[in-house]
Amino acid sequence: MPEFDYEYADRQGNLHQGRMVADSAVEAVRQLNVNGQTVVDVSERAAPSAGLLRRRLRAQEVVVALHELATLLEAGVSLSDAVLAQGRGSHHPALAEAFANMATRLGRGENFLSALRACNLPLPDYVFQLVEAGELSGRLANALRQAVAQLEYDNKVAADFRGALAYPAILIVAGLAAVMFVFVFVVPRFSNLLDEGNDLPLLAEVILRTGLWFNDNSALVFAVAGGAVAVAVLLLRQAAFRQRLFDFLALLPVLKDWFSEADTARWASVMSAMLTSRVELMDALGLALRGIRISRRRSGLEQAAGDVRSGAALSDALERRDALTATGYNLVRVGEQSGQLAEMLRSLATLYEENSSRRMKRFLNLVEPLAILLIGGFLGTIMVGIILAITSINEGVL
Repeated sequence: MPEFDYEYADRQGNLHQGRMVADSAVEAVRQLNVNGQTVVDVSERAAPSAGLLRRRLRAQEVVVALHELATLLEAGVSLSDAVLAQGRGSHHPALAEAFANMATRLGRGENFLSALRACNLPLPDYVFQLVEAGELSGRLANALRQAVAQLEYDNKVAADFRGALAYPAILIVAGLAAVMFVFVFVVPRFSNLLDEGNDLPLLAEVILRTGLWFNDNSALVFAVAGGAVAVAVLLLRQAAFRQRLFDFLALLPVLKDWFSEADTARWASVMSAMLTSRVELMDALGLALRGIRISRRRSGLEQAAGDVRSGAALSDALERRDALTATGYNLVRVGEQSGQLAEMLRSLATLYEENSSRRMKRFLNLVEPLAILLIGGFLGTIMVGIILAITSINEGVL
């Protein structure tokens, strides 16, 4: 069983420290609270190798934990009991530690927002803003539900994006590997046709000499390929490079509308969640901007937020900065006039999400045959070159 260092204050306010054995941090807190003591801190004495063996905490696990917490609060369970229950029910050690830490801080009298910030869970800024709004309005369960819905939406968008780009990437890598294999291992077997002084067709000679060069310099080829992969990985780990790459892709004809609508859908979804939880409009605009990935669109929305700060209506500011479409401006304007801006922004997010999904499917339907044609064209050209070399030799013999 794990050991825990603890610190608590007795009824006279005196601090006591010690070490104890318990099944979990939550159980340690429970044992220390039996006699009316106020737990100040409980921390597990982890084994040296625990960090190496621990599985990485996934974003979906955090979403599930917050969903269960919101469900308990909606059922009337007190916040402290709900947090303790989540500590017992969490399967990942990082989640159990986080909720135990939250339980300890709540026991000291801290509010849920500060306890949540201190536990260092991988959460975006808007979650803390929603929690703060929920505590101030007395609707914490509803605020957590909004946060869970938005986190699930973000995870879905990220998964769809990764899935959309993964398949073309696999096709391209597989095609390059097939072409490399043919050049290194297949074409050199016919290179002896070059040594006999035969008058070969241009395509056949180019293919055979290229294959012979690949075979003679295979170590260099693989070293360059490995270096290129390593450089690509290092560059993709840099946020500035990823931003420039994304901005470049967002300018391409096929991807431009897809990326733009996906960005706008996420912006509208965050705005809707914020306004539903009674977050101030300017705070909601600032937080929603952080989820925009295209620099040009982020700049336009920042300018629109500045116009709103100067007194302009949101719909007019968005239209002035060309941030949405005519349908989007109308939905926002109707929401402002009817007092249902959050609902209209949710409808706008749904509309753009559906359009984005259709464009993603159209992109995949276009990329798959193009990739197959490209790879087949390369391999076919190589095979045609080899066949031309063989047939030209046979014609010379005849």
